[in-house]
Amino acid sequence: MLTRRQFGLGALAMSALGFTGAAGYDYTSRETFDLFDKAFHDSGATGQPTHTNEQGALGWGQSYVLAAFVRMYEAYRNTHYLDRLITNIDLVLAGRDSVRGVTDYRGLSLPSWRNTSYSAGGVTLLDAEGRPTLEVRSALTNVSDAVVTVTAGSSEGRFTLVVNNPKKKRVSTFTDLTMDQAGPDHVVRRVLAAYPSPNMVTAKVLSGGSTPALGTFAMAAAPVLFSVHTGMITYPMASFVRLVHHSPSLRRNPRYRAKAAEYLTAVREAAAVHEREWMDDGYFIWPKHMPVPYDGTEQPTNQTLGLGLTYAELAAATGERVYRDRTRRLAATFAGDLTADADDAYVWPYWPAFGKMYRGYTQADDVSEWTPSYGSPPVGAQQREDLSHAGIDVEFAAVAHRWGLGFRGRDMARFARSYTRNMATTDNGVATTFLYVDGGGGLAPAGQYLQAPRFMPVAPWDPGLFTHARQVYDDHAVESQMGSTLLCVAYLNWFAKRP
Repeated sequence: MLTRRQFGLGALAMSALGFTGAAGYDYTSRETFDLFDKAFHDSGATGQPTHTNEQGALGWGQSYVLAAFVRMYEAYRNTHYLDRLITNIDLVLAGRDSVRGVTDYRGLSLPSWRNTSYSAGGVTLLDAEGRPTLEVRSALTNVSDAVVTVTAGSSEGRFTLVVNNPKKKRVSTFTDLTMDQAGPDHVVRRVLAAYPSPNMVTAKVLSGGSTPALGTFAMAAAPVLFSVHTGMITYPMASFVRLVHHSPSLRRNPRYRAKAAEYLTAVREAAAVHEREWMDDGYFIWPKHMPVPYDGTEQPTNQTLGLGLTYAELAAATGERVYRDRTRRLAATFAGDLTADADDAYVWPYWPAFGKMYRGYTQADDVSEWTPSYGSPPVGAQQREDLSHAGIDVEFAAVAHRWGLGFRGRDMARFARSYTRNMATTDNGVATTFLYVDGGGGLAPAGQYLQAPRFMPVAPWDPGLFTHARQVYDDHAVESQMGSTLLCVAYLNWFAKRP
C-alpha cells in the first residue's frame, strides 16, 4: 500500500498524461455524463423518478440524479440540464403521498414521500372473538419480512410468542406468557425484561386483556416520513428555485419562472411536514412513539443535515429569515461536533455527541418506546461518520459557507483534509479510501469509496481531493449503475470545469 503522498504524485502524473481509466471514460466530460444519464434511465434500475420512496428509491437514488442535473448546469450553463431536471422533478412530485392518496402511520396523507424500509412496525393480534388484544412490535429494519407465531402455553390462558425474521436470520422466543397484568409472566413485562431480544421486540396491550388467538401472522413496517429523505429529494428542487431567482435570463423564461414558483411551494410544503421534529437548538429528533427504531432520540448528523440542505437553498433563494436562521443553527450545532485532529483535518461522530444515542440510555431513562434501552451509559453508539454519509454533512457545510450562513474557509480546508489526509489511500496500486472520516474502519467497501466525488464541494481548498476521487473512478472503471454514480460524475465535471 502506497502512502497518501506517494499516491498523490503518481496520480498527478497520470492526470497530466490525460489518463482516462480502464473503461475508457473521461469522467470529467459531458459526453460521459450524458451517456450515463441515458443508460441509467433506460435501465429501469432502482431510483427512477417514477419509483416510490417506500424502499428509499427516491431519497437514496433519484435525489442524486436531480442534484447531478443541478451540478451539470452549474458546470456548463446549458439549459438542457435544467430541462432534464424539470422532467424528473415533475415525475417525483407526482409520487408524493398526497398525490398518490397514501398515508403515513397516523393516517395522514402529506406532501412528502413515505418510507417503510427504515421504520419499525409490528402486527395487531386478535383474540378468539376477533377483538384487538395485543400489539407485537419489532424495531429491527425489514420488519415486513418477519412473522409472529402464537402457540398454546403450558396451561389455559398461557401462550408462547415466536418472532421470526428469516431474512435477518433472527428468532425471538417468549414462552408461557399471560395477559394477567399483575402476574410475573405478563407479556409486556416478560418481553421488556428480555430486551434487547434478537428482533428488538416490544409488546403493547390494546384492550380487554384477553388471550390472543393461535396462529401465524405477518408483521408490517409502519409508513413513516423521514426528514432526510424529504431533504435529499427537495434539495435539488430548492436549488432550481435558487438558480432561477438569481439569474435574470432564467427569470425571463416563462417556463422556468413558473416552475420555480411551483417548486418553491412544493418544497415549502414538504419541509413543513417535519416541523414537529425540529429543535430550536439546531437539530432534528424522532418524537417519542414515532414507529422508528430510535424514537425519542436525536437524529444522526447526516439525517439532520439532509433537510438542512433544503433550508440553505431556500435561504439563498428567498432570503427569508426562518430558513436563514435554521441554517445557521444547524451549522452551529454541527460545528460543535467537529474536532481538528493532528493533521488539521476534521473528524466527527455519526450520532451527535450531545445526544442520547451517543451516550446510551437505560429503560429507567424512559427515552424510547420502540427501543427501550441502548448501549451501556455513558457509552452508546460512538462510531465516527463514514464517507458516504459524510458526503451529506460536507455538502451542507459547503452550501452554508457559500451563502454566508456558517463555516469559514479554514473549515472547508479541514473538511477537505478529512478526505485527503485521513481517507484517501491505495490498495495494491488501486485508488480507494478508508471507511471513516478519521481514517479508521479499514478499507471501505465499494458502496463507500465510489461516493468519493461527493466530497467535491470542498475540493477547491485541496485540489488533491479531486485528483484522488477521479483516480478512484478511473482505477475502478466505473460504469453507469445508480443515481449516486451520476452525481459523482457530475461533481467531477463540476470541479474540472471551474475557472
